[in-house]
Amino acid sequence: MKRFIGFVIKEFNHILRDYRTMIILFGIPVAQIIIFGYVVRNEIQDVKIAILDLSKDEVTQELTNKILSSNYFILYKNLENNNEIEEVFKTGKVNEVIIFEPGFSQNLEKEGTANIQLLADASDPNFANLVTNYTNGIINNYVSELNKNSASPFTILPNVRFYFNPELKSAYMFIPGTIALILMLVSAIMTSISIAREKELGTMEVLLVSPLKPLQIILGKVTPYVLLSFINALVILALGNLVFHIPVRGSMALFMIINLLYIVLALSLGILISTFSNSQQTAMFVSMFALMLPTMLLSGFIFPIENMPKVLQVLSNLMPARWFLAIIKNIMIKGTGLLYVWKETLILIGFIVFFIAVSTRKFKYRLE
Repeated sequence: MKRFIGFVIKEFNHILRDYRTMIILFGIPVAQIIIFGYVVRNEIQDVKIAILDLSKDEVTQELTNKILSSNYFILYKNLENNNEIEEVFKTGKVNEVIIFEPGFSQNLEKEGTANIQLLADASDPNFANLVTNYTNGIINNYVSELNKNSASPFTILPNVRFYFNPELKSAYMFIPGTIALILMLVSAIMTSISIAREKELGTMEVLLVSPLKPLQIILGKVTPYVLLSFINALVILALGNLVFHIPVRGSMALFMIINLLYIVLALSLGILISTFSNSQQTAMFVSMFALMLPTMLLSGFIFPIENMPKVLQVLSNLMPARWFLAIIKNIMIKGTGLLYVWKETLILIGFIVFFIAVSTRKFKYRLE
């Protein structure tokens, strides 16, 4: 029995000394609880809206103030005419446009009825539906307050219209997100185990003393997977179009170039992970768990970034999938061009340069 107790104590000491095991046992569950607790939320917060007030009377101002004081919405811009609506949606910074009809107050007083049009960006159909429901609730609450002190009841009729995805198909949200998730995981996993395998097989030293420069070794590892991952992207796109009828409304050439950029980024990230991993198992573990959850939760794939706490919103800027999703949603669903996504494209290129530079530096360190 003493031997058994001694053996158990030895195992405890071994586990406690291994910081990687402690991270797996306690760090990952804590991180998941915190992230899920703050990200998985059914309420909305700080949603950016634009308002087109064609009446500009006292009632529209009161209703606007009530909407903005609810802490659910933030006024992004006051529009001057209908021509600005599509443009403001294409920027991706506005989720809803509220339009007050001309003579809103007069119609409400004389006829007892006035109309409001609610336009929502339905590239994320669930979020669009949630936003319009919240707006409708605030409008109904305002009407109830008006009718408390009125002899004849007033009625405000919201007319809801969804932009880019009028049928609210969930595939418009899941197909782009699935592309980002699959390309990131598959590409990163394939490359992350490549250098780790060289280490395990003992062939790393052969590469390090070869005439090849560190950058050439890295590019050599990445290049074969670029073509394979690109074919994978084409297959996913074809399935999305043929099975779920998801169009590519923008430039197909631009869409392919962005996919190629993202594939190179994912492969570069996989190489970076492998340079810090001593075994294939470690490399695969890091690729799966360190990339899958952040890509799903912090990229805007499933849960809107606007609903997250400020800390997580800042952290989401470090997720390459966030910028890739913003680009392909604009190209596929909204039909925009490079003029609307050039900033996000530059960010992806910056990630690629950073990952390759760090990987190369790690190689140089091993050569010293």
